[in-house]
Amino acid sequence: MAKRRLRTGPTAALPAKPDPAELLRIVQLADPGARKDGDDIVATDVRICAPVEADTDLTGGELEKVWAVRVAAEGPLPLDFFDRYLAEGIAFRLKGLAVCRGEVSDPADEENAGPAVILPVRPTAEELAPLLEPQEDDEFTFTAGDIKAVLVPQKGQPPAVQELLPFATELTAIELRGDEQVKLGTLALELSEALNGLVVDRWRFRVDSAEDLLPPA
Repeated sequence: MAKRRLRTGPTAALPAKPDPAELLRIVQLADPGARKDGDDIVATDVRICAPVEADTDLTGGELEKVWAVRVAAEGPLPLDFFDRYLAEGIAFRLKGLAVCRGEVSDPADEENAGPAVILPVRPTAEELAPLLEPQEDDEFTFTAGDIKAVLVPQKGQPPAVQELLPFATELTAIELRGDEQVKLGTLALELSEALNGLVVDRWRFRVDSAEDLLPPA
């Protein structure tokens, strides 16, 4: 496959060929309805192309060997950057790099980005009080020690949280920010349990344990 074609969609550039079953499992964290279609995987509005060995120039020589997993739009462009988030989330979990519009990035290097708790309805301050401390001058901002939590309307409907939608009136996100990802993840899971929500990472992949927020060893 020519690099020119690879770059028509966001691409996860991986140091080793991923196991097909593991790749499907990872994609299903972002879209539980994702399924195999031949050697590819089809998810919401996108096709995750089967891994192909690519020239190391794809990552500017950052990887000694490159297996490229391209995310291609099926029909109109995916909403809410779903194709880009898929490529970055796959790269993060498989120790790779992301290539988008010819620019190479390492998802593991991103800072100031934590998990979010997606809720089917906006919680009240009273519901948040057991875990979060409100700020007097801002009704949308809360804290828990050195963790900052911001209550914001959820833009769009991430496929990872489809199970909330039958009960949702207004999807709301509690976005958490801090320096320690495991601490953020632990609080996010506590909030999710208390408020009947789901935890997702910065790429809107479902998170089931705090350690899911760390790059693989």
